[in-house]
Amino acid sequence: MDGAGDIAAIAARAPVIPVLTIETPETAVPLARALVRGGLPVLEITLRTAMALEALRTIVAEVPDAIVGAGTVLNPAQLDLVQRAGARFAVSPGCTEALARVARSSGIPFLPGVQTVSEAMALAELGFQVLKFFPADAAGGLTWIKAVGAPLANLRFCPTGGITAETAPAYLALANVACVGGSWVAPRVAVATGDWQSVERLAATASTLKRR
Repeated sequence: MDGAGDIAAIAARAPVIPVLTIETPETAVPLARALVRGGLPVLEITLRTAMALEALRTIVAEVPDAIVGAGTVLNPAQLDLVQRAGARFAVSPGCTEALARVARSSGIPFLPGVQTVSEAMALAELGFQVLKFFPADAAGGLTWIKAVGAPLANLRFCPTGGITAETAPAYLALANVACVGGSWVAPRVAVATGDWQSVERLAATASTLKRR
């Protein structure tokens, strides 16, 4: 299957995809284990730090129950890197036509980012039916998602960016929301201090959020 497929099945695994920016490699495995124990097996490791690829490889090797993907993928070269590192899926904050076409041919499930109706329509023409809406809170939030439900009836979205434990339920109540992405389940302080019990509790609460 090409990169336009399978992402719906991954999104269906849990209502929340933790968006993780890993600063130190030693936190990668215990963080992933805590999230998986809490019921959030789909993890997005963002390519925002020098440690990201190392963290991704380590989690893939040591946390077999995790479905590990790479986020902040900006170009075809990065897509190739994360695929070689063992990523099960890839996520972009936006998407160029070149990246979308390479993702389709690569076979890796791909969640491309959009902020406008035109961008969503362009990716739909290429076969992508599950899209990341980013930055959700800044780009219109619930109002945008509700407004596009009828004209883009065949598309579903993963809103990410500014989503919190308080706002996530309202997004997930919408029929065109597949899941949400968020970092609140892995607070910086908890990760820095190794408070994995708190992370697991936050994940467990998030994993029970209802989807329409």
